[in-house]
Amino acid sequence: MSVAAPAGFDPEKADNFEDIEKQFAVKAVQHMSTYWAILEKVPGTKLRLTKMDDDIYEHLMKDFPEFDPAKTIDEDEMKSKSGKERWRKFMMAYEKKVDDYNFGTMLRSNPKFEYGKDETIFVPRMQFYAVEIARNRNGLNDWIYKQDQGGENA
Repeated sequence: MSVAAPAGFDPEKADNFEDIEKQFAVKAVQHMSTYWAILEKVPGTKLRLTKMDDDIYEHLMKDFPEFDPAKTIDEDEMKSKSGKERWRKFMMAYEKKVDDYNFGTMLRSNPKFEYGKDETIFVPRMQFYAVEIARNRNGLNDWIYKQDQGGENA
């Protein structure tokens, strides 16, 4: 359900209310923790994040042919003016198809590392889905399952 902003509301001048920010942070951390726990129990190559994983993956590869899921994400490029425009166009295709497509969530900048202060980027949920689906398809998250099961780090 979408709610229209009040008349005369300017998001550029809106106050950030600390309690609201804390609630968003709690939700983002819960999502991050849940996803990590799932990757510890299910190899990424066997995991589906949405009913539309195939479509999302194909769309990502079409719109971002240069994207390499094994490489570290360049946050500055992703959040540059042109990067934001490309991602906004990509994400809007899912506005009515994926719940919470634009809700903020945490994304590891590189699939070789766990979540950490320096390895984590705050992104809209649709960017998370696109990147993590690509990583899972390419087996880049399977090391998490293997590590949790007592095996060698792949």
